[in-house]
Amino acid sequence: MLTPPLSPPLTRMVLARLGLAAAPPTLSLLDALVNAYIRTVPWETVFRIVKRERVKETAVCPRWPDEFWTDNLERGGGGTCFESNYAFFSLLRALGYEGYLTINNMGDSIGCHSAIILFVEGEKWLVDAGYPLYAPLPVSSRGVMHRATAFMNYTIWPDGEHVYQVEQRPHPNTNAFTLIDRPIANSDYRAATTKDYGENGLFLDLIVINKIVNNQPWRFNSADLPWRRSRLQDGVQFDVMVKGDVVTAVSRHFDMDEIAVRAAFDVVTG
Repeated sequence: MLTPPLSPPLTRMVLARLGLAAAPPTLSLLDALVNAYIRTVPWETVFRIVKRERVKETAVCPRWPDEFWTDNLERGGGGTCFESNYAFFSLLRALGYEGYLTINNMGDSIGCHSAIILFVEGEKWLVDAGYPLYAPLPVSSRGVMHRATAFMNYTIWPDGEHVYQVEQRPHPNTNAFTLIDRPIANSDYRAATTKDYGENGLFLDLIVINKIVNNQPWRFNSADLPWRRSRLQDGVQFDVMVKGDVVTAVSRHFDMDEIAVRAAFDVVTG
């Protein structure tokens, strides 16, 4: 079974939120969608932590696309890679894009990261709303591919059968992740998403938020003490210490619901 597309009513609301209109599935539209997404939907753990705390059964923890997009529309929420890419791919499917989901590696962490492969205008493109990558990236088994963005320059090179290394510069960690270019069935992807809420699930004890704010990539990590917001510019990190109530400062900076942010802080700080 393929990943279900978003319903037409929700698709219209999401496109309005992104400031875009429905159009044929072109590379130009895909660029615009990614560009709007990284400025509107944060990579964040807040709503994930709150859902895990509120729901006892792991099987019903995942925030599938309807819930994911509603959280964003109403409260500025986002998610981590499995939920973010699933929700974004559901939107892309509704707009007529063809492709599939993948599950990939980060260093020694196997199967910890997801991404999307699309076929657009006769070429293969990597899209990752869950890192995020700041643009669709070309993928070719024939050799090294490049793409530059306002925030990062990317290189993708083949490293074995159906395996590619995704690199980013300038960045403290040059290797973003290892792409395993194999389609993942919808049922298997959903199972992996559910498992990530289990005992060994990632990012259930840290508040981490990444988003383009005022045309700059900003990040907050509750493990970084004293608390600060950080931006990456030309590979160099610049910190701004949080003054006053951290919940208010973080929710306002990233335009996220303060009640949800406070609830997540209550969980991670005990």
